[in-house]
Amino acid sequence: MFSKACEYAIKSVIFIAQEALAGKKTNVKQIAEATNAPEAFVAKILQPLSKKGILTSNKGKQGGFSVELDKIDKIKLIEIVLATDGPDILTRCAFGLEKCTSEKPCPFHDKFKGIREELRDSLSEISVYDMALKTEQGIAFLKN
Repeated sequence: MFSKACEYAIKSVIFIAQEALAGKKTNVKQIAEATNAPEAFVAKILQPLSKKGILTSNKGKQGGFSVELDKIDKIKLIEIVLATDGPDILTRCAFGLEKCTSEKPCPFHDKFKGIREELRDSLSEISVYDMALKTEQGIAFLKN
């Protein structure tokens, strides 16, 4: 459902948050390794997240990416999804029809509308902090 860029962005932010909770900043190489993502791709997808204020970024020897601890539980997954994939993911047709509406629905429209709404609600509730804790506790994983 999410683009590959969005999947990498979510996993990267969760890893960065996990490191921030441990008092560390992390660099692109570490993030790429922790998420099984190509390093150049990680560098590219983190830039818009920094510009939107989801991440903090510092250049130089002591630089790296982090999440502000006072904001970590307020950053919801939907922010990452919208910054990476845009709002279309929550409105587009399951069959890719350009004009799929309640008046002219695709065969899956009514069912998929509920799925999209449930996805939006879930992404709006789940914080980066929640996800970082699950990975830190070994309940969830960012790579196989």
